[in-house]
Amino acid sequence: MATSRVAEKSCFIFLLLVSSSFLAESRTFKPRKPCKRLVLYLQETMFKGNNAANATAATIANPNGTGLGGFKFGKTVVFDDPMTVDNHLHSPAVARAQGFYFYDMKTTYNAWFAYSLVFNSSDYRGTLNIMGADMMDEESRDLSVVGGTGDFFMARGICTFRTDEVEGADYFRVQMDIKLYECH
Repeated sequence: MATSRVAEKSCFIFLLLVSSSFLAESRTFKPRKPCKRLVLYLQETMFKGNNAANATAATIANPNGTGLGGFKFGKTVVFDDPMTVDNHLHSPAVARAQGFYFYDMKTTYNAWFAYSLVFNSSDYRGTLNIMGADMMDEESRDLSVVGGTGDFFMARGICTFRTDEVEGADYFRVQMDIKLYECH
């Protein structure tokens, strides 16, 4: 019986300490400022059979989606898109976005991305690795920056997507606001 009371008291003290440290932490929380921020534009031109010289992306599986709900469910695209500092298609590329995405919802347009931004310029060298859900109906969407190399060694942060331009199924441009919170 005495052992049980000691265990109860110990458990109570432990919970009290944990909850008080949580409350103290939540009262002092202040959003951190990013250690590095980049705003870039992903420029994607889909391969349509007669534009191989200009295409930067190609469907590799289920080109029309499965037809379930009309939201391209299952369509998979691989890409090597230029990244520019402004929204002009023919501006010089400061990086390449290389990876894939697939449409993964039957009820609305939604894609899941996994790609690397590959930098090889006088400003930056290395990669940033980004992945997450692009819920296309939303005005802005956050994907995770999960790592990097070179100037972005072990970077962590958020990449906010905003659709900037869509021209049918042939071309789209996305503004990417990249905020890094771990910079080494």
